[in-house]
Amino acid sequence: QVQLVESGGGLVQAGGSLRLSCAVSGRTFSGFAMAWFRQAPGKEREFVAGITWNRGIPYYADSMKGRFTISRDNAKNTVYLQMNSLKPEDTAVYYCASRRSTSVISYSDAYDYWGQGTQVTVSS
Repeated sequence: QVQLVESGGGLVQAGGSLRLSCAVSGRTFSGFAMAWFRQAPGKEREFVAGITWNRGIPYYADSMKGRFTISRDNAKNTVYLQMNSLKPEDTAVYYCASRRSTSVISYSDAYDYWGQGTQVTVSS
């Protein structure tokens, strides 16, 4: 059974940093694309960043470029999201997702597997 388990969320002051982790298990993710999405209260789920498992090519939502960095460790079967210069508007539940394709796209419906989410709260 495929499992994605996020960790690393928490409460941080504006300007601070957090690193989220997504541990994947249950199958090999070679040939898959991984992504981070987030959902704030009352808002739709939005794409944050994605990465191709094989080649590690990153993709970012325009508003995240320069502050967020996505990476993966094949040996540990883990995807990371380093978040710097956090703002109160970054407050949301962050989800890890995977799709059976080598292409990263920003539509949440295209992803086949999801983690349970981890809360990130940025105080002003």
